[in-house]
Amino acid sequence: MSERQRGNLSTAIHAESRLDHRLLLLIKLLNTYLNHFPKHEKYGLCLQIRNAAYDTYGLVIEAQKRHYKKTALTQLDIRHEQLRMLVRLAYEMGYFAFKNGALVDQAPEQLAERRYHAVAVGVDDVGRLIGGWIGAVMGAEPRKKQ
Repeated sequence: MSERQRGNLSTAIHAESRLDHRLLLLIKLLNTYLNHFPKHEKYGLCLQIRNAAYDTYGLVIEAQKRHYKKTALTQLDIRHEQLRMLVRLAYEMGYFAFKNGALVDQAPEQLAERRYHAVAVGVDDVGRLIGGWIGAVMGAEPRKKQ
């Protein structure tokens, strides 16, 4: 194995561990905020967002372990986009303005904006890392002759 190949391998492993780290931070943050959503959404939207986040984490692990990564990365990208849309739906429904299951009395819009922004930045960071990984894998694939 050449120096360049070893360097690319270590960079890829480092990038994947960075994705793991960012996704874990996002899941922790999401769980904190989801615990404050209205009680009637506990088994509805909250559960779907949690499952999407956990599925995304599982698909990251699967993509790391697979030899042919294209299918796993495509599934990961789709599930990540579903997570993004579910988080946005929760924001649009006003659930980020809740604390302990009740709407906050003082400045609920500011609280919702701050929480949504923190989660959206985390989702975007994870998406950029996934996109870079997909680009690296797709760029490394041999081209088919036509």
